[in-house]
Amino acid sequence: QVQLVESGGGLVQAGGSLRLSCAASGRTFSSYAMGWFRQAPGKEREFVAAIKWAGALATFADSVKGRFTISRDNTKNTVYLQMNSLKPEDTAVYYCAAELIGNGSTNHDDYDYWGQGTQVTVSS
Repeated sequence: QVQLVESGGGLVQAGGSLRLSCAASGRTFSSYAMGWFRQAPGKEREFVAAIKWAGALATFADSVKGRFTISRDNTKNTVYLQMNSLKPEDTAVYYCAAELIGNGSTNHDDYDYWGQGTQVTVSS
């Protein structure tokens, strides 16, 4: 069993930055890949970024490349999503997820555990 708790969401103006954190507990954090997804009202959940267990391989959605970075600290059982140059279209609930077997899939069906989500709102 894995428990995931996101934090760091909030309201920010366009062009601003936020850093989301996801704290994991329950199983060996360093052994599984982690991903970030988001869901805006009326839209399907979409992939944002993922990072392999070792932290050496990261994947990003085209819409956030060059603006978002993902990192993990296996000593703190935490994964981060640094979001820069935020746009109103980044507004969504952001979820972190754990993929027990894999390298950080872009498909949300491949993830085994999910956090409760944190709201990010970007005003224009």
